[in-house]
Amino acid sequence: MNLDAFKASVERDIPPETVGLALQALWHAAKGDWETAHKVAQDDKTELGAWVHAYLHRVEGDLSNADYWYIKAGRSQASNSLQEEWREIATALL
Repeated sequence: MNLDAFKASVERDIPPETVGLALQALWHAAKGDWETAHKVAQDDKTELGAWVHAYLHRVEGDLSNADYWYIKAGRSQASNSLQEEWREIATALL
């Protein structure tokens, strides 16, 4: 799956079956369902999952919690827009 196909999948009712937890969380975030996105991200214990988790806390405006998760992901807090970071994460995961 490429980025365009993943972005198009957001129009559907359920995330693609072939994607992992981190991408599922990003999919729910793109749908505007922060709670489900956060629950899914919490289940992904990888560094990439921590990156998604950090992004989600950045979305909610909880930057201190986001910082914690960026550190767990081995990354600095993003300075680009939320949309750009979503795209960056999705591209890295696909």
